[in-house]
Amino acid sequence: MTTDVPPAAGRGTVRRLAGTLHRRPRLRLALLLTGPLLWLSVLYLGSLAVLFVSAFWTTDSFTSQVVKVWSTDNFHALFTTPVYRQVVLRSVGVALAVTVLCAVIAFPLAFYTARVARPRRRPLLVVAILTPLWASYLVKVYAWRLILSEGGLADWMLAPFGLSGPGYGLPATVLTLTYLWLPYMVLPVHTALEQLPAGLLEASADLGARPGRTFRSVVLPLVLPSVAAGSVFTFSLSLGDYITVQIVGGKTQLIGNLVYSNIELNLPMAAALGTVPVAVIVLYLLAIRRTGALNSL
Repeated sequence: MTTDVPPAAGRGTVRRLAGTLHRRPRLRLALLLTGPLLWLSVLYLGSLAVLFVSAFWTTDSFTSQVVKVWSTDNFHALFTTPVYRQVVLRSVGVALAVTVLCAVIAFPLAFYTARVARPRRRPLLVVAILTPLWASYLVKVYAWRLILSEGGLADWMLAPFGLSGPGYGLPATVLTLTYLWLPYMVLPVHTALEQLPAGLLEASADLGARPGRTFRSVVLPLVLPSVAAGSVFTFSLSLGDYITVQIVGGKTQLIGNLVYSNIELNLPMAAALGTVPVAVIVLYLLAIRRTGALNSL
């Protein structure tokens, strides 16, 4: 005696289920979002919650074991120790400098690829800009280490002008991070410029506006949300980076280095330091929310 379900019955069940989902769009949406929301809540938000809670624990100075006793000593040391304050300010300054440099470089580059280059060449130019993202992160950073080393390519190119390369340190860190995250700024700016109506530029020129006035009054207000959207990536990625500064930063310390160095010795302090980039990025997102940048992501 067989218990197989007839094919017609199986098709009928599928049709009834499809009809139910079609009549109930909210149920369909809930089923689609359950998996991603569960992943976000458990793994991402859950890990952030554990990070925040562990920042209030302490470490036994003799055994280096974590003591799960509620205390604000880590945050007190974070705000009162001059070294920690300097590192936090330096990290935010590096992230802002990288973001500004990426915006300054990306805008003319994106303007050429979106408005000046021939339409057939534009996709190829965009692919060329995004090509560095396909290479390994470490390969690119070590390549810049060779370029910036003493007697390297930077020294060789600047030698005829009586100059030398920046070597290893804070300028090298900013330069390398700018190279790493530049495509994340170019792409949204290119998209915004490509969607910019040509009639607006022609109308501005017909009304007697010079290129500078057209840029300030027409182009910049429309592209600014995309620049802010790109800055979300450049700022957050630079703020949390700690490998680049270890390779080309010399003796420079950023907040990522302090988190890494405290993981084994003082895990609660590392967690307290780790909450700083999270808080700074949240404040940064709230600051640029009014520009419409979040809608451009």
